[in-house]
Amino acid sequence: MPFVELEAGPLAFEDTGGEGPVVVLCHGVPMDHRIWRKVIPRLSGLRVVAPTLPLGGHRLPMRPGADLSQRGVARILGDFLDALELDDVTLVLNDWGGGQFLINDGRTDRIGRLVLVACEAFDNFPPGSAKIMNIAGRIPGGFWLLLRLMALRAFRQMERGYGGMSVVGLPDELIVDWFRPATVDRRIRRDFVAFATGNPSRAELLRLSQQWRSFTRPVLIVWAAEDRLMPAAHGPRLEALYPDSRLEVVEGTATLVAEDRPELLAELIVDFVQDGR
Repeated sequence: MPFVELEAGPLAFEDTGGEGPVVVLCHGVPMDHRIWRKVIPRLSGLRVVAPTLPLGGHRLPMRPGADLSQRGVARILGDFLDALELDDVTLVLNDWGGGQFLINDGRTDRIGRLVLVACEAFDNFPPGSAKIMNIAGRIPGGFWLLLRLMALRAFRQMERGYGGMSVVGLPDELIVDWFRPATVDRRIRRDFVAFATGNPSRAELLRLSQQWRSFTRPVLIVWAAEDRLMPAAHGPRLEALYPDSRLEVVEGTATLVAEDRPELLAELIVDFVQDGR
């Protein structure tokens, strides 16, 4: 897999290449580009770029001292777009919603459209049961214990955890592989803890989210009808917040729409890109 050297460290990515409009697909915690494996083959006519962000499932450690807070990872994403010189990007966020913080930093020149797929928003950073990562990261030895618990299939497939993020069910071997880097490499574990404990306060999150209305380019909001992590009310709230937006509520899916309804999600993205051009 190719990678690019950024100020924060190396970032691996998949790139289908081609001359079509650029779509950048971002994943959740601690996932990687493979969460889009069912969608990418269906995005015909588009150049698809899928970075593996330093959210715990990455295999190339960041430099010591790199800012891996929510806003720090958003800046790394912005640096990635700059490094690859990607323009008029359709930025797609699912699960992790921190890419929206690029708006707060005024770094949206390369973003032509935004697709928010059942992702964190407002004060929902981190969402629901993911808060255990934040708590574990603040207790000495707590994160190591959490990783050991994730080695138990019954724990990692709990309905209030990763088992509830998909209606069809995430392949268990994929979840195991996502958690393996932090389990075997203390540098990745260091990065994971830095991200897990790097969320702003609730008051700061609400303040930052109000600035998102300054993004006036097209926004497609795809919300999951059976989501347990992202509140149902956040879909309409995001639609009201962004000036040029529309909301699609998708039935038969939880947070990971790319896993449950890949055909429909791909169709929505392709149509959105084509309409925007």
